[in-house]
Amino acid sequence: MRSFARMLAALAVAMLAWCAVLPAQAAARPTSQEMLRDWYYLMNELVRHTATYSPPVASRSFGYLGVTAFEAAVGGSDSLVSLVGQLQGHTSVPQREPGAIYDEAVVTSAAMSDAIVYYFGNTGPTGQRAIRAAQKKWRSMVIDGVPEDVVARSETFGKAVAASIHEWSMDDGGATVTNMGFPEQLDLPAGEDKWVPTSAIRQQQLPLLPGWGNNRTFATPSGSTCGTPGNPPYSTEPGSQFYQEAIEVYETAKSATPEQIAIARFWSDDPMLSMTPPGHWISIALQVAEQADLSLDDTVDLLARMGVAMSDAFVGCWHDKYAFNLIRPVTYIKKVVDPKWEPILNTPPFPEYPSGHSTVSGAMDAVLTAFFGDNYAFEDKTGSPDGRNPRSFKSFRAAADEAGISRMYGGIHFRSAIVDGLEQGRCIGGYTNKLRTRR
Repeated sequence: MRSFARMLAALAVAMLAWCAVLPAQAAARPTSQEMLRDWYYLMNELVRHTATYSPPVASRSFGYLGVTAFEAAVGGSDSLVSLVGQLQGHTSVPQREPGAIYDEAVVTSAAMSDAIVYYFGNTGPTGQRAIRAAQKKWRSMVIDGVPEDVVARSETFGKAVAASIHEWSMDDGGATVTNMGFPEQLDLPAGEDKWVPTSAIRQQQLPLLPGWGNNRTFATPSGSTCGTPGNPPYSTEPGSQFYQEAIEVYETAKSATPEQIAIARFWSDDPMLSMTPPGHWISIALQVAEQADLSLDDTVDLLARMGVAMSDAFVGCWHDKYAFNLIRPVTYIKKVVDPKWEPILNTPPFPEYPSGHSTVSGAMDAVLTAFFGDNYAFEDKTGSPDGRNPRSFKSFRAAADEAGISRMYGGIHFRSAIVDGLEQGRCIGGYTNKLRTRR
């Protein structure tokens, strides 16, 4: 526990240092898209440092942050079309004064400056100091040389957009998370095939966010829209599919190669130790956006689509997790195969099927592939600050498939949870891809 505390302290110091020394573009006044990327990099660090930010919670925040950035940019663009009327419950957004002059970088920074407080206001003291430091430093940079009346008008509009989106977010079912998302009381379904706690931690004797699958979605009609076919019938018979999938997890983890172990750890993305799976995919998008030198219109379009799809993915995944309430591999293998077996990674405290990593990765594959095209090769350096080597991929689909199978390498998921989760995510991403964002 002491080493864990030291790790968190080191990460906190690193986050504050990052805010004190901005990326190397800093001397020149940042463009709108550079400013937006900087805010997102900070928000990814806040995900790591905010205790309630499990993957579903992080994905929700990225959903509303993406829509905030997008709607803030619409009025200054000749090509963007508002998402009002296209997203569930999103019925209005503030408008700019006709004929008035706005500065896009100031609008973007003001919207993100307030949005970060709306969605990360419960972060700890270190995170609060990082937010205040960023707000002060980045505002001074972005208003440099801009007339006072334009600054005032642009900031007022950006803040109004952020407030409007936040108000819309408050009744979606996920605005308040207590006890880090673990219920105080819950009647667990009984049966040999049902989930039981996999951790000795008292708080995790009941599963995480059991009602999350009922939350309002963004682009998908509901959490049940892209349903999964269901896990193979539970069985302890050696010839059954269920047993064979368990043996596959057991033998894979026992004989894992160094490459498989590296893959498992690269995609592990544990809460409080990383930016979580949603943040990892946001990190990939930021890296690719910077490499491709995307315009502001393209950047907000991409981040809005990713936020919408990843949030809907976790609602859909959680809907099915609690519909099936399936036992985890570690529980089944210890009971049926080998009581001394241990997985490579720690098993998260919620039901098995489908795989959350797989569902969100399938959704991100669908969105990123539609945006950049098939076979778009890229390198992912997300884990580099934590000592993990970068990994290269020939396509977003290849990255999503690796993220999914990493959970079997780590001993966390059966194959069916991975395969069906990837397909569920790609279905959910398809609804996001239907959004009309351009004239």
